[in-house]
Amino acid sequence: MASSRIKAKTPPEYIASAPKDAQKKLREMRALLRKAAPGASEAVKWGVPTLAYKRILFAYGAIKGNISFMPTPPVLSAFARELKGYTTGKATVKFPLEKPLPKTLITKMAKYRVKESKEKDVRWM
Repeated sequence: MASSRIKAKTPPEYIASAPKDAQKKLREMRALLRKAAPGASEAVKWGVPTLAYKRILFAYGAIKGNISFMPTPPVLSAFARELKGYTTGKATVKFPLEKPLPKTLITKMAKYRVKESKEKDVRWM
């Protein structure tokens, strides 16, 4: 389920061309992030959907059996305790497809990133 196979130009196209088992969760992720970042522009960059104000806020995608959320390293550090049990990288957290998305946690992280981008102008990557 590598995102590099999806050649979409818009987030809705990306979701529609993702594997069927990922589409519902991608729609849920998109809705959560849009609500957390009202007025953010959406695009597909580096093969995955992104939301941005002046800078990219976060990205998300269906990658290798997971729904990946890519905010910034400071966001993941701030939520490290709550992310125990999930696979994380420098700036990515993976949510397994077979489990429900932790909507409250995703919303809190997204709002933290929006605030971070406005107050500290932290770059995405």
